[in-house]
Amino acid sequence: MVDESYDYIVIGSGSAGGVVAARLSEDPQTRVLLLEAGPVDDDEMIRMPLGFSTLFKTKWDWNYETTPQKHLAGRRAYWPRMKALGGCSSMNAMIYIRGNHADYDEWRDAHGATGWGYEDVLPYFKKAEGNTRLGDPFHGTEGPLHVEDRTYVHPLSAAFLESGVAAGLKRTDDFNGAAQDGIGAYQLTTKKGRRWSVADAYIRPALDRPNLTLRTEAFVTKILLDGNRASGVAYRRHGQDLVARAEAEVVLSGGAINSPQLLMLSGIGPGAHLSEMGIDVAVESPGVGQNLQDHPVSGILSHTKDTTDVAEMLGLGNLLRWRATGKGPLSSNVADTGAFFSSRDDLDLPDIQLHVAPTGFYDNGLHEPMRRAQTTAVTLVNVQSKGHIRLRSADPSWHPEIDPGYFDDRADLDAMIGGFRRAFQILSQGPITRLIDTPWVPASADPTDDQIIEAIGALGQTLYHPVGTCAMGTIEGSVVDPQLRVHGVDGLRVADASVMPRVPRGNTNAPTIMIGEKCADLIKESRS
Repeated sequence: MVDESYDYIVIGSGSAGGVVAARLSEDPQTRVLLLEAGPVDDDEMIRMPLGFSTLFKTKWDWNYETTPQKHLAGRRAYWPRMKALGGCSSMNAMIYIRGNHADYDEWRDAHGATGWGYEDVLPYFKKAEGNTRLGDPFHGTEGPLHVEDRTYVHPLSAAFLESGVAAGLKRTDDFNGAAQDGIGAYQLTTKKGRRWSVADAYIRPALDRPNLTLRTEAFVTKILLDGNRASGVAYRRHGQDLVARAEAEVVLSGGAINSPQLLMLSGIGPGAHLSEMGIDVAVESPGVGQNLQDHPVSGILSHTKDTTDVAEMLGLGNLLRWRATGKGPLSSNVADTGAFFSSRDDLDLPDIQLHVAPTGFYDNGLHEPMRRAQTTAVTLVNVQSKGHIRLRSADPSWHPEIDPGYFDDRADLDAMIGGFRRAFQILSQGPITRLIDTPWVPASADPTDDQIIEAIGALGQTLYHPVGTCAMGTIEGSVVDPQLRVHGVDGLRVADASVMPRVPRGNTNAPTIMIGEKCADLIKESRS
């Protein structure tokens, strides 16, 4: 065992951890160690927006699966998570969405997350953001995270947008402004048509600082405790067991799966469960691994006519065009158009998000399309069902048990049915009707509730947004306080999507980056 010492150790280089490490290293007197379990992000498919699903089930993927899900026809859901520099910001679909203003006020008011209301977090969204089109009062233009309009528009996307307006949805050019609801094109975390991850935005620009040490292929196996204080970490790298000491703090940024797993492996979690796994209980924290929430999605698949499929555009000509200019179909993130609306008229806030793709994108894109198609993906963003993460072994290399409890609360299924019906209304009018041939799943343009439920069971999957398993707040079951400090442990914070007490209404990458920005400031304030 080899010991080395730093002021701060950050575990995980993803959407929050990469931000925390880079921001802390801005002080030249502060020594920071950033540990990443995966390798450097050096694959062209990481850079190419259309290529993100080719990373699934490869060396870049943790390759998780859930327990069998009752409401997904008993299937296990596959959960891809990036195992490389930049974490899931190097694998996601690059959609820049913050969620609804009310989501953050709910964190503050219902969960005791003081300092995390919308007015509190907006400055951190703006600090991170370098938007090429939008500015004050809602957007930043000077931040490291490049946000731009898409560089490619497929005819199906343009037609669907116009049909959504014809169906009564408000046209919007900013889902992150004054109001979230409406239909429009997504802005993306790309730069000139290429992915712009946290590794690009934060980590690489900081690597020339002598006080920031990055170790890739460094798998953390345990947080070391000296009494009730986090004193360092144990990790494996290239077959060697190593120890690093933290003079000030350890920041855990492993994500909604790895963070609760590592806390439990370190003796912090539900006592009875840890004892069952043969792990000594250092700190009883019943909420660790609980409160798991995710956005479930299921698609309306429609055969198309008189148009193309983006999947057939993976030819050499388009590859050379994208390499040279960052333009063309390979700059598409697949789901480039979307909408937010309510599944019922009596709701004050959107609970459904659409992701519209000019191809048959289902089963995480692992099925090769056999016919030209469009996917209208209905996504539940106000989720009532909750699940959990539990250990399956005290061996850190074992994947934990993941049970998101999809649709265990009937309200979630009812909301999805409403979302499907509104989506079918859009598909039934306007210019999209000239390009849609026949519905494929469900196999009717006016399906029954049972047919919709059957489609959800057959095609339902994750939208890659697990959160909540180290929930922030002051209520019972909270794992970290509003300063992101782990209850009952000194010198240990969690900063990633796991601290979200409630999943926001929308894609979670931008909110996770915001958490990293705010965590870095909280740490700086605590030491001043």
